[in-house]
Amino acid sequence: MTAGSRGDVAPFTGVGQALARAGHQVTLVTHARFAPLVAGSDVGFHALPLDPRAELESERGRGLHRSATGPGKLLRVTRMARTLAGRIADDLLAAAREADALLLSASVAPLGHTIAEGLSLPSLGLYLQPVAPTREFAPPMLGGGSFGAAGNRLAGHGVEAAVEQIFTPVLPVVRARLGLPAVRRGVLAPRRRRHGWPVLHGFSPLVVPRPRDWRAELDVAGYWWPHDRDARLPARLREFLDEGPPPVFVGLGSATVPDPRRLGAEIVAALRRAGLRGVIQRGWAGLTADGDDMVTVDEAPHSTLFPEMAAVVHHCGAGTTAAGVRAGVPAVPVPIQFDGGFWGERLVALGVAPGTVPLRRLTADALTAALVRVTREPGYARRAALLGARVRGEDGVGRVVEAVARLG
Repeated sequence: MTAGSRGDVAPFTGVGQALARAGHQVTLVTHARFAPLVAGSDVGFHALPLDPRAELESERGRGLHRSATGPGKLLRVTRMARTLAGRIADDLLAAAREADALLLSASVAPLGHTIAEGLSLPSLGLYLQPVAPTREFAPPMLGGGSFGAAGNRLAGHGVEAAVEQIFTPVLPVVRARLGLPAVRRGVLAPRRRRHGWPVLHGFSPLVVPRPRDWRAELDVAGYWWPHDRDARLPARLREFLDEGPPPVFVGLGSATVPDPRRLGAEIVAALRRAGLRGVIQRGWAGLTADGDDMVTVDEAPHSTLFPEMAAVVHHCGAGTTAAGVRAGVPAVPVPIQFDGGFWGERLVALGVAPGTVPLRRLTADALTAALVRVTREPGYARRAALLGARVRGEDGVGRVVEAVARLG
């Protein structure tokens, strides 16, 4: 069970396929627009009624641009999500009634865990970000950085409480329907900790080592790669790649931006000043580019495309960050929101990116400078290749299969 953008869904298609191969009957429960992601994977699908793209493109969703990153944006999103949580509760409950166990992403965990409790089902958290409070770094959803050891942990508890608040209006109703007693606000997350609720995290410990102050039931499994039902590249894109030297990929995934035309012009200008060809992914931002040295694409499998790039410029969503690391190519991080700053900082610390270029400061000059460094200083490509080789040797989904086998 998961909710959010494509990056909050795609990794679980690979997890589901691995579980199906291990003999389990698996259903992915998420937004209807992502049903095509499980095609050909032996994974069933249960649609949630909410369309995340439509919500982001609504007047309410466009208001999120007024805060670029950090607490302000998190507060706006929390308020928005709180008004929408009730629209998915019935479908989560209906899907759970057909299940023997629930695997829950961080975006639905407070509600999903309550449903599991009410139906007496075992459950397991499958998280794509390090959500639990730690002294070692600030909460990823606040954009990275550090507030010091004590401040980091305090901020982590604050973000955890904010996520719990999303479900405050609907939890009493669901608990009543399931015959569970009413509970006070703010007690469910501490209860999960006390009961040792297990959570596996779908990123590599080479990228984010397991925090030393986490409780024993929180572990880092390694990346979960999406199921690629067709890993072939579109014919026009294949032709473009064969016509010249490796280009640079630019894509902002499921992020939306206030002025796509201006942003696209800045990106194209930067690529040309740096003497680079470009593959521009339209994405939810609506980016486009014209010319013999540029090609605009819609969907293209990152697992096939990224290894052919000279570098990848992306918004640092967890999934796109993972795909770039797996491909072994250097990056120019362009954080836009929430955990983007956190993942961008990780790429810089690992030496596979020269620095971040946050969207609010992206100009042709700033991006040109970053592109020149990442493509002409050989250390970035060398370190990215070594990291990619090590990450590709991990078996993140195997850890999930083992954990599911232990569920009682």
